[in-house]
Amino acid sequence: MSDYGHDLLFGSFITPSASGAQQAVELAVTSDRSGLDLVTFQDHPYQASFLDTSTLLAYVAARTENVHISANVTSLPLRPPAVLARAAASLDILSGGRFELGIGAGAFWEGIAAMGGRSLTAAQGVEALREAITVIRDLWDTDTRGGVRHHGQYYQVNGAKRGPRPAHDIAVWVGAYKPRMLALTGSVGDGWLPSMEYLPRGVESLPEMNARIDEAAEGAGRSPSDVRRLMNFMNVQFSPASGGLLNGPAEAWAEQIAALALEHGLSAFIIGGDDRATIERFGAEVAPAARDMVARERGR
Repeated sequence: MSDYGHDLLFGSFITPSASGAQQAVELAVTSDRSGLDLVTFQDHPYQASFLDTSTLLAYVAARTENVHISANVTSLPLRPPAVLARAAASLDILSGGRFELGIGAGAFWEGIAAMGGRSLTAAQGVEALREAITVIRDLWDTDTRGGVRHHGQYYQVNGAKRGPRPAHDIAVWVGAYKPRMLALTGSVGDGWLPSMEYLPRGVESLPEMNARIDEAAEGAGRSPSDVRRLMNFMNVQFSPASGGLLNGPAEAWAEQIAALALEHGLSAFIIGGDDRATIERFGAEVAPAARDMVARERGR
């Protein structure tokens, strides 16, 4: 059992389709009005059928009031970290402290190279991400005097002025699956943001992957609870009878989510599907029921 004790968050994973741009925005507005905590969009800048996720996030921030927004996850290789840091801080200020930074090392390297980015190996991508997170946090750190200097293998920053200061402590959530990325998440991340469908053995993978994050966190002098465990669920469905994970009646969803929180430490549940009715029921029925179940068990 590894309940890290975080409050539960509920969110949506919306396809940023250019041909369905207004639908994507309206689903984000629905998420906000349904009481969800997060709205997220995948980020593939080399995909011509998708909107630019950074632009979409800014537009959604202006159309919503309470929900937090994030890429799920930002593709680092096409965005210099110092520029990304200023963009993130700017959107956090403009949205009233509602931006979080989901980030990944990169994938689909041919597409990245086609857009002018460099192609890295998996190991190089991990180290580049580690450097980038350092640069990003240094740019946000306006309490430290002097400019930011970073002379790494992948990024160079030569006295960049710090700021703007974000409106709140932006969480850095890392998309990770492989051992090196899990270790990076534990050592420097504020959260782990994978998709259940991509875990090698689904729920059964969680103990081993959580343990690797925990070990890295402790090795870096942190607590395992410093790393929130988020999860995307892409194949979800409300149905009269239980048919699997997040496939069944709302009560079954809530029970499964409570079990994942208490037994595996997950504390943020983000659903795909691009369906308005599902988002509304998720916010109205599942989220409060799951929160009540977890609160009761934690109070015993």
